[in-house]
Amino acid sequence: MSSRPSTPTRRSLRPTGAGPSRWLRIGIPVLLMLVWLAGGAVGGPYFGKVSEVSTNDNSAYLPDSAASTAVQKRLADFTGSDSIPAVVVVTGDGALTDDQLTGLRSLADRLGDLDGVNGEVSPPIASDDGQAAQLFVPIDPDALTDGVAAVRTALDDDLPAGTTAWITGPAGFTADLVHGFLGIDGLLLGVALIAVFLILVVVYRSPLLPVLVLATASFALCVALLVVWWLAKAGVVVLNGQVQGILFILVIGAATDYALLYVARFREAVADGARRWDATLQAWRGAFEPILASGGTVIAGLLCLLLSDLATNRALGPIASIGIAFAMLAALTFLPALLALFGRVAFWPFVPRHPVAMISDDVDAPVTGFWPRQARLVARRARPVWIVCLVVLLAAGTGILQLKADGVPSSDLVLGHSEARDGQHVLGEHFDAGSGSPVYVLVPQDELTGAVKTMDAATGIQALAVASADSVTGQATVKLSDGEPVFSAPGPPGTPAPTPTVSDGEVLLIGTLADPADSAGAEQVVRGLRTDLADSAPDARVGGVTATDIDTNDTSIRDRTLIIPIVLAVILVILMLLLRAVVAPLLLIGSVIVSFAAAMGVSALVFDHVFHFPGADPAVPLYGFVFLVALGVDYNIFLMTRVREESLAHGTRPGIRRGLVATGGVITSAGLVLAATFAALGVIPILFLAQIAFIVAFGVLLDTFVVRSLLVPAVSYDIGRAIWWPSKLWRRGEAAPSRR
Repeated sequence: MSSRPSTPTRRSLRPTGAGPSRWLRIGIPVLLMLVWLAGGAVGGPYFGKVSEVSTNDNSAYLPDSAASTAVQKRLADFTGSDSIPAVVVVTGDGALTDDQLTGLRSLADRLGDLDGVNGEVSPPIASDDGQAAQLFVPIDPDALTDGVAAVRTALDDDLPAGTTAWITGPAGFTADLVHGFLGIDGLLLGVALIAVFLILVVVYRSPLLPVLVLATASFALCVALLVVWWLAKAGVVVLNGQVQGILFILVIGAATDYALLYVARFREAVADGARRWDATLQAWRGAFEPILASGGTVIAGLLCLLLSDLATNRALGPIASIGIAFAMLAALTFLPALLALFGRVAFWPFVPRHPVAMISDDVDAPVTGFWPRQARLVARRARPVWIVCLVVLLAAGTGILQLKADGVPSSDLVLGHSEARDGQHVLGEHFDAGSGSPVYVLVPQDELTGAVKTMDAATGIQALAVASADSVTGQATVKLSDGEPVFSAPGPPGTPAPTPTVSDGEVLLIGTLADPADSAGAEQVVRGLRTDLADSAPDARVGGVTATDIDTNDTSIRDRTLIIPIVLAVILVILMLLLRAVVAPLLLIGSVIVSFAAAMGVSALVFDHVFHFPGADPAVPLYGFVFLVALGVDYNIFLMTRVREESLAHGTRPGIRRGLVATGGVITSAGLVLAATFAALGVIPILFLAQIAFIVAFGVLLDTFVVRSLLVPAVSYDIGRAIWWPSKLWRRGEAAPSRR
């Protein structure tokens, strides 16, 4: 057989009729550009307004059925406000002097007058060793960041000489978390866009094309953010820094991927000699189905998150889906308009070449270029290639057994410096470590005695109080006397005993934990308390920081167990409809599962032995799965829709080789771009985002360079036309002879 490369049979790209007028060929692209420019101009300013509609309160994301949610909603009925407590812990060089304690009392009065402080500040409470004191500062939840900042400024200005102070407690940790997200508008987007631009310049060696692609992604993000902002403003979705960061990265990455697929089709048409308008139409016809199928698959996978009981997961589903929808729309309207106006100039200074024209039907013929060589390797050594790839991926996947994804302390959520974390360590050295983050028990009045006995006997609860409007501090101490609870005021001897506040027939008990509220020890105490209260006070509900963390983790574990199989089933059905076959979709789903397992296995080892992370949130595997499977299927769709197209003309095995050559470059460049955009999440010092950044970036690269370039083409080539069973393409056999 001749070794001369065969030119693919294609219909003439020259217009056969009059076609649209010159004004329409110019007017339609210009109109589309103006529409997107208007959308970007309106949506762009909303980048600076996201904080107006976002929240970072964990309890806001729990289901209404969670006990900690019910308690959180009722706290204001007993405490008189819905403020979030900040704990100011102060230490000196040794024991605090009388002058220093007097200065702290004056400081407490001044703190109560600050903007953002919502109520009376407690007087300084000295530790048993006399070396520290703590003040409880109620912070307005609607001005939490500003309130904590005002307290910090006051401490810097008015702290007694010879003392040092830290702000910790729930308000302190939330403020640190909010501070960690501050770079999400500027730094994250800047790093992501610069990384994408550099990759595109290196891959396409054109100064203009990367600008057009990034403009497409940027305008898609602007319009998507505009829609999401108003939905969050109306209370339809819950938006936080975590969801916001993922939205930014997902839209930039996905829009760039879809744009590159269109660019590849446009370049082929231009290389075949088509004029700008004809190339635009042919590229749009060739890219429409795979872009629509890819985006639809990602959206379907993301919408499965609506089955979650956590509001933050439910919010990510529609929010990210909106982003993907606008990414598709921009790639199919805005970018075609740009390329229709610029034409082959977009690829300057290089002349576009048709990649499939570089491959011969003879698998033994000499070839040039990386992807033709890759296709020849797959054709010659299909079975050894896919077996080696599978063994390597399965071996990497064994690392998943070391993944610790059952939750991490809230003090470890922020990477790097955290004043609240440092303050908690100091607090634990001088006070009960759970001070400022107590366990709350909402109990019916007629079950109060049983609840008090249970909490009094619980190991890990150091002090017990009850909410009381009669007390200056709002709490009355609880002690057992002759088996009955007795209440006493925290004030001087002789102060009248306060009575518990009763609301809707319920009383609020407050227990101080011996361990930090976010520790494993505190979690064990609260779980045990819930079990014991089920017998002594069946209608009691346990809340507080620790209970909220427990309910969040338990709900996350339930979500991933439910949602992961559903995502697989939904994507499998979509692939079957798209490829009109059963075997190929099963093969593709199997490849993304193996790829995901390998990515998670390597990530677990890196998290444990390289980064020394304390663990992972239970939602990390779920998010990693949704992104890697949905985006991995994207590349499967790019590859297999082209393989099917080539197989219809040349037969399955030649079609596999041609499809690999045609899509290898675009899939690789798209994978590099997507990995770079997700890796940019690592610049935000939040543990969850750093872990998602590594998992998705590494997984995408693994998927791009191993699974999509070697495993899937090799196993498909080995199976042959049976991958199309039971479609007509399977029944018709090979359309052209091939050699293995």
